[in-house]
Amino acid sequence: MAVTPGDIAVELGRPTPAADSVEFAQWTRWIARARMLIQARLGDLSLLDQAVLDEVTVLAVAAHAKNPDSATQVDVRIDDAATSRRYSTSSGAIDILDDWWDWLSPDSGTSSAFTISPTGAPDRSGDSGYYGWR
Repeated sequence: MAVTPGDIAVELGRPTPAADSVEFAQWTRWIARARMLIQARLGDLSLLDQAVLDEVTVLAVAAHAKNPDSATQVDVRIDDAATSRRYSTSSGAIDILDDWWDWLSPDSGTSSAFTISPTGAPDRSGDSGYYGWR
């Protein structure tokens, strides 16, 4: 199954935009961009689990459609006074979360970096590698 703007609309819980609308064109472009990002990192998309690829694409594009500028607005009201601040935390690029990358390549998470072995080799008496601790 290839991801369509209709899939994005279902994920967002809203009607599919008309095929000649700007929103439909945006979603189509964002779908292609998400797949391009995945391909740039993981290579040939046909070698990936297609159901997982589609799910990650839908999630990434839907998240981007909800908040394309990664902006947050905070409103504070106390009695008659009010203040509002807007924060933007991103350039507006499509983000693929680390968990989603793990879904796409589950074998990549088996690194032994920072692994501490619970057992070690026993000390040898008279070892020339003695550093003053035992």
